[in-house]
Amino acid sequence: MSEKPAALAHLKVLDLSRVLAGPWCTQMLADLGADVVKVERPGAGDDTRHWGPPFMKDAQGQDTAHASYYASCNRNKRSIAIDIAQPEGQALIRQMALNSDILVENFKVGGLAHYGLDYANLHALNPRLIYCSVTGFGQDGPYAERAGYDLMVQAMSGMMSITGKAEGTPGGSPQRVGVALTDLFTGVYACSAILAAVEVRHRTGVGQHIDMSLLDVGMAILANQAAGFLNTGDNPTRQGNSHPSLVPYQEFATADGAMLLAVGNDGQFGRFAQTAEQPQWASDPRFCTNTDRVRHREELVPLIELETRKRSTAQWVALLEHRAVPCGPINTVAQAFDDPQVRARQLVVHQAVAPPARAQTGLSSIASVASPLRLQDTPPVLHRAPPALGEHTQEVLAELGLDARALADLRSRGIVG
Repeated sequence: MSEKPAALAHLKVLDLSRVLAGPWCTQMLADLGADVVKVERPGAGDDTRHWGPPFMKDAQGQDTAHASYYASCNRNKRSIAIDIAQPEGQALIRQMALNSDILVENFKVGGLAHYGLDYANLHALNPRLIYCSVTGFGQDGPYAERAGYDLMVQAMSGMMSITGKAEGTPGGSPQRVGVALTDLFTGVYACSAILAAVEVRHRTGVGQHIDMSLLDVGMAILANQAAGFLNTGDNPTRQGNSHPSLVPYQEFATADGAMLLAVGNDGQFGRFAQTAEQPQWASDPRFCTNTDRVRHREELVPLIELETRKRSTAQWVALLEHRAVPCGPINTVAQAFDDPQVRARQLVVHQAVAPPARAQTGLSSIASVASPLRLQDTPPVLHRAPPALGEHTQEVLAELGLDARALADLRSRGIVG
């Protein structure tokens, strides 16, 4: 992250979203330089400010009241606290929408229409506005009015049915993925859709409504598993860490733990067989092609594990790395952040907390994972730590033309915080 010109510095984003999918999208836009103003509830803020433990630690290593969850998806934004249930608060949102390029919200279907802040009303006010709605199930269909959370969608989409140990084995039950996968992917898809709409606006001069659904995304990211079912009728099932279409492609026990072996073609398998001192495997009619290996999985996997147990994980990684056979350790999160490649790519970034927010939160700096978007000429930027609640209320309202007296009046009536 450098001081080169940012890719999206010309775009203003009004962020009415909270929790994860919407904020993940707007953080991506903010990392690329967009001016993102996050609207939060006075006194409470985004729900994730309170989703802890774990909580952020102050300079003395003591827990604060600020959850680290919020920090994961809200850097580079400005926070303004507005009560949109009050007419004066709605008027402020309309003023900001008039000067914005993009609005992202994740209220229930029809929720913002009660305040006159739905797409139809704001499009009439600002036809150039790109308005992205993120919901659990989309703007139509029998589930449209339901609230949707990542865990629900992982279950409903079939993702949990293919995640975890195989049925009938100890601990063999449906499992969720270890992070909120559909939320995160929805944020990424939403960002892509928004940038596509920006490109369309270059041609037409007009914004549009984007309807993002967690369930739609959950079904889409079934990827090859969905394609297999749709084109064969075979319902995929759980099979632990092994792959339905590749062998060997799973974890194997080693002399001191376990490693991950990910053989993607026959050439890699031949080189692995040589390294394992079992060259005959590559010519064995049961194993010589990937299709053969998948069909004879139950015979091959135990043979491989007899060999992998003879060396440590580090020894296998060193041996196979030089033979271009994909293999690696199964790290903890702590081990992953200590990995030399992770450190070389500078994937941990630290942002200083501004003095007013420091006084409010007790935090001097906040760490996060660097953006993986490595644009050579317009790289991601770091210009703000995740904001304290309402940290930029005065600054943003001043940009709308409100003076100190007007701001004090709004604060006294609880319209802004």
